[in-house]
Amino acid sequence: MKLRFYNAKILTMVDDNIIEGELHTDGGKITYVGAPKAEQGSFDREIDLSGKLIIPGFKNAHTHGAMTFLRSFADDLPLNDWLYQQVFPHEAKLTEEAIYVFTQLANMEYLTSGITSSFDMYFKLDSYAKANTDMGFRTVLCGSINDFGGTVEGIEEEYNKFNSYNELISYQLGFHAEYTTKRETLEGMAALSQKYKAPMYTHNSETKSEVEGCKERYGMTPTQLFDKLGMLEYGGGGFHCVWFDEKDMEIYRDKRLYMVTNPSSNLKLASGIAPICEMKRKGMTNFAIGTDGAASNNCLDMFREMFLVTGLQKVREYDASACPAFDVLEMATKGGALAMGLKDCDVLAEGKCADFAVIDLMQPNMQPLHNIAKNLVYAGSKQNICMTVVNGKVLYENGKFLTVDANEVYERANKLAREICG
Repeated sequence: MKLRFYNAKILTMVDDNIIEGELHTDGGKITYVGAPKAEQGSFDREIDLSGKLIIPGFKNAHTHGAMTFLRSFADDLPLNDWLYQQVFPHEAKLTEEAIYVFTQLANMEYLTSGITSSFDMYFKLDSYAKANTDMGFRTVLCGSINDFGGTVEGIEEEYNKFNSYNELISYQLGFHAEYTTKRETLEGMAALSQKYKAPMYTHNSETKSEVEGCKERYGMTPTQLFDKLGMLEYGGGGFHCVWFDEKDMEIYRDKRLYMVTNPSSNLKLASGIAPICEMKRKGMTNFAIGTDGAASNNCLDMFREMFLVTGLQKVREYDASACPAFDVLEMATKGGALAMGLKDCDVLAEGKCADFAVIDLMQPNMQPLHNIAKNLVYAGSKQNICMTVVNGKVLYENGKFLTVDANEVYERANKLAREICG
């Protein structure tokens, strides 16, 4: 399908300039971004975006989509109690159908927030992949092996299978965390990274106790252990990264690893505030933002995450100029895409993937237009998302989902949640 979006403001994220013009797509690719064209050609649909802004879609660079089944179920608990007494026991009851339905529920919420792709760490990946492709949503699967399930051989099979599964699906090597994964498995994952020259991802230094436990077991932090085992030679990164020391930051700097921050989850579980400004002072350059799962957040909303990223850094640094808005917007769009390996989804340019969100600027919280990027980060909300496009296909428009029956998903999700959670 060929689409033309005209009379739009466009923030490409190539730089911070606002273009007054139009964007064209053909199939899943962008074919034109720029000033109005005199000769248009033919399109299947032409959409007037007067008073609206096009931006690259937000990238949810760390999440557990199907954990929507535990939204508001096991709150107000310490992390270990939440994880071992509530999350793991109930996850063991998940069926293929449940994974499918709760993944679609998460994707629907992503679309309402202008999110066009997710970096999802979960299991029963056949159902997960089908849920995404049926909706037309782009996702990057992340390996989730730990001592409770999975094998290194199984991760290798997933890596090969899902990297040739569908244009909307890709896969990155990963494991749950150091504290849930025995050394033998970690060594196997390191060997897998070396074999495929592939990046590696994991939960990393989310809590102080996690880091102290690793030091007791191995005499070093999780990051230093992963580096010693040789699993960081081809890139990758960590989710959370709240309790990094100076050497951890140097490893991430030297190996150009991605730090994916999850401020809502870290606040709600009282894990701490990631030292992003300090990381930047140490030379780290690659950052992205994730919501984490709905069991710990509980809202899959990139606007809330962006505000918390900048707000928490300002208060942590006692500096109102810390972590400026455009830097945060880069983390939520371009940074997330690159962290996930989606090199064609980072900015709006000819030949890039047609993954973008449309923002309604004609609402009170977006006016006046002194600085659009700052409006998005400091004042923006999901109410401003009027359209989300993935792979050149409109999936969400003016409050309606175009590739899934919302009421059917809600009905099935509630029924399955009752069966699983009691």
